[in-house]
Amino acid sequence: MFALSLFQNCGSGNAVSLSVHTYHTEVTVLKIGFIGAGKVGFTLGKYFAGNGMELSGYCSSSEGSAKEAADFTGSVYYKNAEELIEASDVIFLTVPDGAIKDVYLSLPLHKLKGKQLCHCSGALSSKDAFPGINEYGAEGTSVHPLFPVSSKYDSYKAIGDAFFCIEGDRADEWSRILSDMGNPVRIIESDIKIKYHAACVAASNLVCGLMAESTELLTGCGFSEKEALEALKPLAVSNLNRILASDPVTALTGPVERNDVSTVKKHLDALGEGTDADIYRSLSLKLTEMAEKRHSGADYSEMRSLLK
Repeated sequence: MFALSLFQNCGSGNAVSLSVHTYHTEVTVLKIGFIGAGKVGFTLGKYFAGNGMELSGYCSSSEGSAKEAADFTGSVYYKNAEELIEASDVIFLTVPDGAIKDVYLSLPLHKLKGKQLCHCSGALSSKDAFPGINEYGAEGTSVHPLFPVSSKYDSYKAIGDAFFCIEGDRADEWSRILSDMGNPVRIIESDIKIKYHAACVAASNLVCGLMAESTELLTGCGFSEKEALEALKPLAVSNLNRILASDPVTALTGPVERNDVSTVKKHLDALGEGTDADIYRSLSLKLTEMAEKRHSGADYSEMRSLLK
């Protein structure tokens, strides 16, 4: 389904959403521009264009990247942000999270009246990223895909399965747009944005840390890094599949779940003091909470005492 969003500019400068069945002489198609031409800009631009949305184009601190993104998405390269803003109804700031606010404040803010600004940070709310945006007659929204955008040229092929979390002035509109594309969507409140992002990090980045921890321990047992990853793959993939098919508590196995205090103590003795043992203790305490939910009558007090 094409996800075309229609709007009418009113005298106040605010954009009013219209149904596709509404007829008006001043109805136009929403044009989307990107400031920043990295992996996220490439991916969203290609994905939006492939779903019938109209792109104005790209500008970036790297002229080569902006031209490349424009070519990739069949849109236009703009030499500066002001030209792109004038040609766009929605401007996505697809720059690193730490740069979003500074890039926004560097824009010709008086030119934003009647425009939408969007960013893709999981940690920032729209108000944090775009302070005072409503004072300029513009609106801000955060559009965050729970998806590892790893390739400028290929990630758009898989982002159709990604879950999006939306927050800000135009959350309802972007929820409809992305839902029409087939993406599952959740609108969240601004004040829980950082907690939401911590959840995403736990399921993504922290897993990388856990796999690095496991790999390093196996290399200490004589495995090469490649051999360690090959050995761990069926274990890790099978476990993740069980978790996703049921839930973390139901999928839990291992010495903590079995209340095997002796084995856990041996693990801690082998790990010694330091980061490795700290990681093991912290996560095993979480596993103890889960095991207690699963086995409500069991006594895990000795396990808790050991881990604390």
